[in-house]
Amino acid sequence: MEKALPRDPGVAYPRCLTGRRACPPEDCGGPWGYANFIEAITDPRHEEHDELLEWVGGAFDPSRFDAEDINKRLTIP
Repeated sequence: MEKALPRDPGVAYPRCLTGRRACPPEDCGGPWGYANFIEAITDPRHEEHDELLEWVGGAFDPSRFDAEDINKRLTIP
């Protein structure tokens, strides 16, 4: 969070305005586990490549960022 702004009527809060890169998958093992995860899914010869791609649902783009998707997740009751 950088600053708090006045509330706009009709807007769901909280709200994400911008960001960078994808969030690491849940339970990937913290920073070191995430580094290993990225290494494995980007190298088809890595011994955990297939297993981790299956675990994450078939694909993962670490550079992807979708503020709209994040805002949907933030407003789920």
